[in-house]
Amino acid sequence: MTIEAHHKVLIVGGGTAGISVAARLRRHGIHDIGLVEPSATHYYQPLWTLVGGGRATAAASARPQRSVLPKGVSWIRGRVETVDPGGRTVGTADGRTIGYDRLVVCPGIQLDWNRVPGMAQAVTAPHTSSNYTYELAPKTWDLIRSMRSGTAVFTMPSGPIKCGGAPQKIAYLAADHWREQGVLKDIRVVLVLPTPGMFGVPVFAEELERVVARYGIEVRKNSELVEVDPDGRAAVIVDHTSGAKDSLRFDMMHLVPPQSAPDWLKETPLADPADPAGYAEIDKHTLRHVRHPDIFALGDAGSSPNSKTGAAIRKQAPVVARNLAASLTSTEPPPASYDGYSSCPITTSRHSMLLAEFDYTLRHRPTLPLIDTTHERRDMWYLKRYGLPFLYWNLMLRGRA
Repeated sequence: MTIEAHHKVLIVGGGTAGISVAARLRRHGIHDIGLVEPSATHYYQPLWTLVGGGRATAAASARPQRSVLPKGVSWIRGRVETVDPGGRTVGTADGRTIGYDRLVVCPGIQLDWNRVPGMAQAVTAPHTSSNYTYELAPKTWDLIRSMRSGTAVFTMPSGPIKCGGAPQKIAYLAADHWREQGVLKDIRVVLVLPTPGMFGVPVFAEELERVVARYGIEVRKNSELVEVDPDGRAAVIVDHTSGAKDSLRFDMMHLVPPQSAPDWLKETPLADPADPAGYAEIDKHTLRHVRHPDIFALGDAGSSPNSKTGAAIRKQAPVVARNLAASLTSTEPPPASYDGYSSCPITTSRHSMLLAEFDYTLRHRPTLPLIDTTHERRDMWYLKRYGLPFLYWNLMLRGRA
């Protein structure tokens, strides 16, 4: 085996987590950083809900990858397929071997379209879409604005997914549009949730109960999509409480696929052997791998039990950067700790939003002083549409927020 390159710090993944950590490591004075990322485009994915709801353009979510790469970081254009913790190397799909002193694993999450029979075929059919890809989000808006009557189904899978509120947000954006158009009364809106409540934090669950009541949305809790017939436009829903299955005909459907760690990560020694989802097994506070102390992981591919959001990464990135930098010069325990903070900006209409903030304890954890974000607010809408994207592109990716 020939090691073609070696870096003091090697980062796998050039998404939100990888770029944020790279920028912060540079601020810690670390100069020899390599970043492996195959995509030439960087996406601000939280905007895709608004694209699907007709409130933003897809182009606004995309920028060239090179434009967000911190100065001095070496971009290795490729896709990682293997990790050898003993040899401190990673292997890429095109056969390269790259060495490291410290490794940061943040390749994102995998969309498992094939885990639900018919879903992979359905998502490309005329009456179904998903905001979980850049290419499909505009199609969601096309379906919403062309619908005047019938049944609209919005699904959410069980298990961790990126942005757990997204399956609900698009339902509210759609319902509010149909209300504005005067056709909501002619549309049956069905929201399928695998959870027993609207949200894991009671104060937000109560507010969302009021939202679905306002729109007349039929919520099927403890339920999940288990099969799709794209030609017959039928969705098979199982009630996990009773075990009963129901075939529901739809005129449009927004799909959210089950998700897991990338397949290649599942096959490495970094994966938690007890978790079939294959996330990198890390200490939930230090974000350091539990068996390989020279490896850290954050973002969607880490095993920490927080909600998988960009807000979580914003709090994780400084912890990883500080702990990694300290590990290069000291054998002391990692100095920084992550408390599980995450937030979910939930759009409840085309002009309002509530901001759910919480940590590992699942208690409300507000960070905006003097503002009650537990209820729908118009000013929070402007935060979602304009404030957070500005924060992302100009501060977070530069290691400043």
